Order: sequence, then C-alpha cells, then structure tokens
Amino acid sequence: MRVDKTMENMKSCLCLICPSYTTICMHKNKTENLLNIKKIKSKKHLEIMFCAFDKSTCIHENKGCLCSRCPVHRKYELNNEDYCIDSGGVR
Repeated sequence: MRVDKTMENMKSCLCLICPSYTTICMHKNKTENLLNIKKIKSKKHLEIMFCAFDKSTCIHENKGCLCSRCPVHRKYELNNEDYCIDSGGVR
C-alpha cells in the first residue's frame, strides 16, 4: 500500500528518533524539509518518512530500526523495514 505524503503522517513518523537516523540527516532535514513542508505532496524526496518517499541519501547503516513500531507503518499495514537504507524496505 502506498503511504500518503501528508502532514499528519509526517507528524506520526518515527524516522527522526530512529537510532539509524544520522546527524547529517538531521541537518538536511532542517534545511530541506522544513522549508518545503507546505509542498509535501509534490516532493519526490525528503529525509523523513522514507516509506512514503524513498531511501535516505545520508543513512547507510542500520543501527536499529523503529519501522515496526511506527504508527505510519501500522496505519498502512506495511510489512517491510529499513525503508531508509533500501528503497521499498527489505524484502
């Protein structure tokens, strides 16, 4: 199921507190995402909510995954994890 790119989903997303989320991503997130938050539906990539967008450009190592505990993951009945390092999550 495709995850909707909405503010509601972004606020529920656990990516920002994931152990794999890097400091570099945090900096990119502040400059990239927050400036374009109103255009979330038209964005092709953001460094958050990887299950809705695409894998990260700054996370390269799994240091722990919170996907299975994420409200967005449950809401859309997703089956995969590691959306940040594998497009579409690990199969």
